[in-house]
Amino acid sequence: MCLVNVFCHEFAVAVSAVACVVGLLLLWDTKKQKAEVQETEETLLRMSFSYWLVYCIAFGIEKMVVPDWEGLTMTLKMTTALSYFLTFSCILSLPLHKFAVHEIEE
Repeated sequence: MCLVNVFCHEFAVAVSAVACVVGLLLLWDTKKQKAEVQETEETLLRMSFSYWLVYCIAFGIEKMVVPDWEGLTMTLKMTTALSYFLTFSCILSLPLHKFAVHEIEE
């Protein structure tokens, strides 16, 4: 049962990495003039996708690396933790930004 959960988690991380690439491609900037509010929201979304993609890549490398390389394994674990928290902070900042802009407009 535990082995199935590990494979499900790895599969979910792989699918989310592909989704991050698609999300970044959809947010590709074509040098259009945008309002500052919309530009800030798009930047937060780009940062969320980018940080999560870093998490997915570091997680994948961590699973493929030989466990004897403790220095590299520790670095990858710190990278996954940092990118996880940065993703969380960007996702949390997006609705807070929308709420702050809504308060200013009123």
